[in-house]
Amino acid sequence: MSFHTGLGWSALVVLPLLIAIGVAASRYAGLRHDKGIVTAALRAVLQLAAIGVVVGVALQHTLGAIAFVLLMFGVATLTSTRRLHNTAVIPRQWLYCAAAIGSGAFAVLLLLILPGVVPRNPASILPMGGIIVGGAMTATTLAGRRVLGEYRTRYGEFEAGLSIGLLQPDAFKLVVGPVAGDALLPALDQTRTVGLVALPGAYVGMLLGGASPVEAAALQLVVLVGLVTAEAIAILVLTELLSRAQLPDGRTVSP
Repeated sequence: MSFHTGLGWSALVVLPLLIAIGVAASRYAGLRHDKGIVTAALRAVLQLAAIGVVVGVALQHTLGAIAFVLLMFGVATLTSTRRLHNTAVIPRQWLYCAAAIGSGAFAVLLLLILPGVVPRNPASILPMGGIIVGGAMTATTLAGRRVLGEYRTRYGEFEAGLSIGLLQPDAFKLVVGPVAGDALLPALDQTRTVGLVALPGAYVGMLLGGASPVEAAALQLVVLVGLVTAEAIAILVLTELLSRAQLPDGRTVSP
């Protein structure tokens, strides 16, 4: 089966046009991400160009694939830490993000790779690692920002909980518990609507690679369930760690 992407000189016109439309939409809606859209697109171009060479090397050896997954884990930790740092400054914040992402992602990857659910070769380990680590990173970032934002908004209730004798973790989770789970909604919605709203990347990639629809569906099911599990673990770990952290005064946490 051959597959033509259609990318060529037309991409030099269409891609900048898409960026311009995104910037215009951001500016019109007051999203304040005009510059972020441009820089994200430029970074993607440079990173994907460089990553093509690195991935080619990593795919030749299992240890190379594992090392690249660990590199992605490090970048994911730094990304989530930076996002949470913009909301509140908490000691050892990077360690909390690493623990959340790592516990969710590596628990799932080990369960998929060691028993052979996913083939133990670089071509499977690398993309699966990227998908699961990326999902855990997104859940960690969303959960952290929602939890810390709720802590700021309902700081008075948190103090009230402490005043009646609740321990800090209990008072914290009483206030933020209802919103922590919102970070899992994207993964849940993607799983609930798979095949009805969109065909996810793993499924399409398997089909383009020559796999049967049944084989592609089986792999996609593993990816989706793995993502939900990894993200749920990441949210749980981050919430537990933040509930026991040295929290700043809620009145000083940025919105």
